Amino acid sequence: MKKFIITCISLLIVMGSYAQKRPAPSNDRGKVTLAAYIPDQVDGLPDAARNMLGNKLNQIISQNGFGGDEGQRFIITANIVLASKDMLSTAPPMTALVLDVNLYIGDGYEGTKFASTVVSVKGVGENEAKAYINAFKNISLDNPKLQAFVEKGKEKIIAYYNTHCDVIIKQAQTLANTGRMEEAIYNLTSVPQACTNCYIRSMAQVTPIYKKQIEKDCSVKLAQAKTVFTANQDVNGTNAAGDILQQIDPSAICYKEVKVFVAQMGKRVKEIDNREWSFKLQEQKNERSIISAARDVAVAYAAQSRITTYNVHGWW
Repeated sequence: MKKFIITCISLLIVMGSYAQKRPAPSNDRGKVTLAAYIPDQVDGLPDAARNMLGNKLNQIISQNGFGGDEGQRFIITANIVLASKDMLSTAPPMTALVLDVNLYIGDGYEGTKFASTVVSVKGVGENEAKAYINAFKNISLDNPKLQAFVEKGKEKIIAYYNTHCDVIIKQAQTLANTGRMEEAIYNLTSVPQACTNCYIRSMAQVTPIYKKQIEKDCSVKLAQAKTVFTANQDVNGTNAAGDILQQIDPSAICYKEVKVFVAQMGKRVKEIDNREWSFKLQEQKNERSIISAARDVAVAYAAQSRITTYNVHGWW
């Protein structure tokens, strides 16, 4: 009898529904990344055991230097085959399982399998759930078959970026031109540093797109600050508006307007409350800081909730 499970996360294992929420943002931009995928239903596998298997996949991702962004295209999945199940006449009675854990790495968007292997494990427990958990605990991260499997998957992911670089850059430019700058930056900064040529080309596109993003952000936040201050022109309102303005990148062209508005608020507070208002704007960023700030945009985008559909048809 076969029992299937497909498992996936990025930073944290997400259980249950396929419409998954993202975990806390990761700073693994530039690494080869993997996620694990859990479908709506898992045939017969206890939830506690599914958690344990998910944790094991997480360990594989972490130990092998993969970054993690849930919802990104490259995934690690598992198909569990129950090889045997026996009831041991012990006191108390114990359940003994032998499992074949079939592991896969591939492109979850295009449905292309890159690497696969099978690891056989045994588990014994007071009930079936505990037997599954103990079996999954016995998956050794140092297993040579597992190491070769991971290395092959990593090589295939790097090869994908090397052969699709022009497409990745063109898609990012299209996204940016339609106002989806955060997604464009996310896609560009997802290119692993191991893909040297594509990484360099992608990073060259990040700065101009990021500058588009900060211009948009500056206009939006300046308008928000003006609305807040107009509604309440005392020190409290000024401070609230200042909190919004403090988020604006000083590299934006509209930052000149920000400075003018800050001066106007200070003057108004002086007129109303007869007190000085102290406010320090952000300092200008150098080129290196811009790349770092763009990566922060990518991390924030990765943290957003969205539905991802994976295609693993025919992988097993």
